[in-house]
Amino acid sequence: MTSGKTKQMTAGSPAMLILTFSLPLMAGNVFQQLYTIVDTMVVGQVLGVGALAALGAAEWTNWMMLGIMQGFTQGFSIRIAQNFGAGKTEELKSSVAMSVLLSGILAVVLLILGQAFLPGLLQIMKTPEAEGVLEHSLLYLRIMFAGIPVVMAYNLLASVLRALGDGRSPLYAMIIACFINIGLDLLFVAVFGWGIAGAAVATLIAQCCSALYCLVVIRRIAVLKLEQRHWRRDVKLCAVLMRLGAPMAFQNAIISIGGMIVQSVVNTFGVLFIAGFTATNKLYGVLEVAATSFGYAMVTYTGQNLGAGLLERVRKGLRCAVAIAVFTSAAISGLMLAFGRPILSLFISGPAEEAAEALAIAYRYLSVMSCFLFILYLLHIYRSTLQGLGDTVLPMVSGIAEFIMRTGAALALPVLLGENGIFYAEILAWIGADVILLSSYYLKMRKITGRTADAGSNITG
Repeated sequence: MTSGKTKQMTAGSPAMLILTFSLPLMAGNVFQQLYTIVDTMVVGQVLGVGALAALGAAEWTNWMMLGIMQGFTQGFSIRIAQNFGAGKTEELKSSVAMSVLLSGILAVVLLILGQAFLPGLLQIMKTPEAEGVLEHSLLYLRIMFAGIPVVMAYNLLASVLRALGDGRSPLYAMIIACFINIGLDLLFVAVFGWGIAGAAVATLIAQCCSALYCLVVIRRIAVLKLEQRHWRRDVKLCAVLMRLGAPMAFQNAIISIGGMIVQSVVNTFGVLFIAGFTATNKLYGVLEVAATSFGYAMVTYTGQNLGAGLLERVRKGLRCAVAIAVFTSAAISGLMLAFGRPILSLFISGPAEEAAEALAIAYRYLSVMSCFLFILYLLHIYRSTLQGLGDTVLPMVSGIAEFIMRTGAALALPVLLGENGIFYAEILAWIGADVILLSSYYLKMRKITGRTADAGSNITG
């Protein structure tokens, strides 16, 4: 059942619902990755290997801040999806209002902390000063962190729309942002010569446009017409929202810290290795596009069906999502193994010998990730299903497992296998998370089923 741009996922074929909800998100993620890739291509081709290495050195720090914001906003959206699935309109409106207030406060706090700790963080990560890598990384992150309120606004608005079953509006917002970012990238970097700062400014302007588009859509949805009473401070509701959002934000932060430790190891292997590693990491987003989209779909699908008390539909939806995810990951892996080398060459320029070495490093890393991609896809499906069930603590534990496996492998494997050992840190991190998530899902469902059965028994009695 739909209402305006909203969509109920409590009736109909689970496989079709998950697919039809995922496809617009997938397309939106493709466009988001496209403008990230264009950033990298423009910087790599116009500014050279040193600037590309600077982007790589900044990547995990930037992702950590983005991951924290996404964690909070996705956590808030779980409550919104459950309210919508249960038909609780007043609770839905209050949840949206309190989510906006909390997001505003968090954006200010993150902006201040981010700017304060940036220089020390890059030093701790052993970011090299050669070819201006440290200087350019710091400049890029200063600008990106200045736009934290804009990025928080987009992520909250997109999460609210997805919680109500609207996967198309975030797609349209991302398409708009993509074309704006590509045009401004070329203008600021290639024409105006603003360097790496131009790439950061282009990204923030594009994000601002996508946030404004989502805001316009939300203002037209009847169920989201908020009144003054919905904005009254509700400490109890805020605590519920933070209990959902904080573990997800911590989970993303701990995963990012693991990535930063990996990056600090990579930084010791020299500029060419950093450049090759960065080129593949930019394709990481493309590899993960479908997995992320299926994950968003499962949070909304599970949250709405849990709110409606339809546990068997949750189980059926998970089985369908797993089958779809495994098939999709196999197809993407085949494409990357076949065409990865020419794709990676688009990111790398410079003297022929240096470019060839960076490309060889990039393709070795891409091949390793492609062979084990299905593990990442299962991670997203099970983690998102648990989050949709209202459990953000066990997914957080899986994030800690990721951190332990990733950092342990990054520190140990290069000693045993040489620099190529770093490529397997990511795979071991996925495996560590999957072990926690798969067992947690089945334990969680057993617990919910038992609780529901006890409630039914009490009512009957």
